Amino acid sequence: MGILITFINITVRVLSLLVFLYSLLSFFLNPYHPIQNVLSQIIEPMLSPIRNRIPPMGGIDLSPLILIILLQVLGSILVALMRSIS
Repeated sequence: MGILITFINITVRVLSLLVFLYSLLSFFLNPYHPIQNVLSQIIEPMLSPIRNRIPPMGGIDLSPLILIILLQVLGSILVALMRSIS
C-alpha cells in the first residue's frame, strides 16, 4: 500500500505543478508554442468541465485554482482510504 500512496501523492503534486505552469506560461508563451500545446493537451480536459460550471469572475479565470484544490482534496481522500484499508 505504501507504494500506491506514494504514487497518488506524486501524481497529485505533478498535476498541480502542471496546472500552475500552464496558467503561468499562458501569460508569456504563444498559444501555438509546442510546450503550451503539450500542457494544453494534458490540462484542458480537466479544466473544461470546471469552466463550463464556473464562469470567469471579473475577467479572472479561477478554474486552475479550483482544479488544484480539487486535486489536493481528491488525493487526500484517496490516501486516507488507502491507509484505512491497510
